[in-house]
Amino acid sequence: MSESLDTDKLEREVKSMYRDVAESADAEFHFETGRDLADRLGYDPDDLDYVPDAAVDSFAGVGYHFDLAELEPGEAVLDLGSGSGMDAFVAGVHVTETGTVTGIDMTDEQVEKARILAADNGFHNVEFRRGYVEDLPFEDGTFDAVLSNGVINLSAEKGRVFEEANRVLGPGGRVAVADIISEQRMPDTIKNDADLWAACIGGAAQIDSYTSLVEAAGFELRQVRENPQYEFVSGRATNACRKYGVKSVSLSARKR
Repeated sequence: MSESLDTDKLEREVKSMYRDVAESADAEFHFETGRDLADRLGYDPDDLDYVPDAAVDSFAGVGYHFDLAELEPGEAVLDLGSGSGMDAFVAGVHVTETGTVTGIDMTDEQVEKARILAADNGFHNVEFRRGYVEDLPFEDGTFDAVLSNGVINLSAEKGRVFEEANRVLGPGGRVAVADIISEQRMPDTIKNDADLWAACIGGAAQIDSYTSLVEAAGFELRQVRENPQYEFVSGRATNACRKYGVKSVSLSARKR
């Protein structure tokens, strides 16, 4: 993490941007949102048909990772940075009513929206809590699988996020993540820009550094794949992608 990044400002910027995603999904962002994006990334249309429309409309993920997660009925799943709940609801379909899904997010408006959608649409096995992915409010060994989509790049403490994910997983638990990485290390002018962090660009770690953090946290890396279907939409974001190889990947790992 750069010493010059104002992490308080970063948190404010991220909360502000994703508050807007929750409240006005059709606004213009550096990134796409909604059903068309989910379809293109590879989500199963049958799964999406079960998900509340308002959650799909606010979807701002960067890849597909459910095939890597291999969720089974009856499992306990944690979704890091759950937003308006789309991935948590998809996970709820996969684990069925015999399993449980918990979403955690630091943005009040996202958590409130997701809670209302869960209650109004009969997702009794899906709950949402406010909190930080770097400091999870759960006991050791609580979950079978941890998911995250387009969120860990927003954290200035990525290693801590993976350490916490490892801690709350039971023996043999696994993590499935879609996230933004870079092929080259970006200059401080980008890495210290809180707006570009909030846009999922400034915080993108160089891929070797990212996978090293996963392994250092106690995971055995299983698969990493690129998601060429994902594209940023603003000119500023596109320029950073072209210059520094910023891209989306999905990866899976198992707790050692």
